[in-house]
Amino acid sequence: MPKAYVFTRYGGPETEALIEVDRPRPGPGEVLVAVRAAGVNPVDWKQRTGFRRPGEDGEQTFPAVLGNEVAGVVEETGEGVTGFAPGDEVFGTAVAGGYAEYALLAAGITAHKPAGLSFTDAAALPVAAATAYDGVRQLGLPAGATLLITGAGGGVGVAATQIARAEDLRVIGVASESKKDSVEALGAVHVPSGPGWAERARAAAPDGVDAVYDLVGGEVLTEAADLLTDRARLVTAGATEDAVRALGGARVVRARTAAVLDAVADLVVRGELDPLVTRTYPLEQAGAALREVENGHAHGKVVIEVGADA
Repeated sequence: MPKAYVFTRYGGPETEALIEVDRPRPGPGEVLVAVRAAGVNPVDWKQRTGFRRPGEDGEQTFPAVLGNEVAGVVEETGEGVTGFAPGDEVFGTAVAGGYAEYALLAAGITAHKPAGLSFTDAAALPVAAATAYDGVRQLGLPAGATLLITGAGGGVGVAATQIARAEDLRVIGVASESKKDSVEALGAVHVPSGPGWAERARAAAPDGVDAVYDLVGGEVLTEAADLLTDRARLVTAGATEDAVRALGGARVVRARTAAVLDAVADLVVRGELDPLVTRTYPLEQAGAALREVENGHAHGKVVIEVGADA
């Protein structure tokens, strides 16, 4: 039987386990994929604690497979699926977990993997890079504008920085001191996070910032809002809709389309976006991969490699 890394109830890491599961069967509009790589994101451990993404209805059933980003090879297609066939190399967001040997993807938001893109890099794109792309596009800044990104050292921040630089934006990246070199290597001006970061940002951008892409939320979001004269240029993926609306900003509007996946994959192939996968783990060590992200120690992107040719 195929293996999957699951959580057996809501809680902490003690609820996780690598178990044998039945091979999933694709329903209407779904494709079954033999997983080659699965991206690791903060939302993965948050779901283990009971967090539900907007639009997720119904009770969670257990055991539940962890993970949301998948790249692999199509094994089978469900009723009504067109444009995909067994053997196709694809990537997308998992319907019900991706840390597994097999996963289901919704065909409508699954993209073909370009030949020049590895499975490992492709698995880093559906959540982190696509969220980054949606946020930068939502702000719609002209070339030469200054964009401040909080949480610039994480998976979404790394991608957002590069996408913004590819659109000729000046980027101020707020991240921990330990991530200074990686943030600057992406072409951003690094501002150390922590107490007093907003004043340091003002010093780094004496003419002000034109927009903020927040990936942290909380007090950082509030302080970031104060850097703007036009709060409509405040977008967050790190706070609730109510929290950011109270400050005059908005949540990132996720497109969740295959077209966005095609766009970010094209950026990688053209050399304008490096998913910056800095650590990989086998499926048997999925717990260690998730701990690295959950503890905030990841520099860039962590990916679980399932197939030998990831």
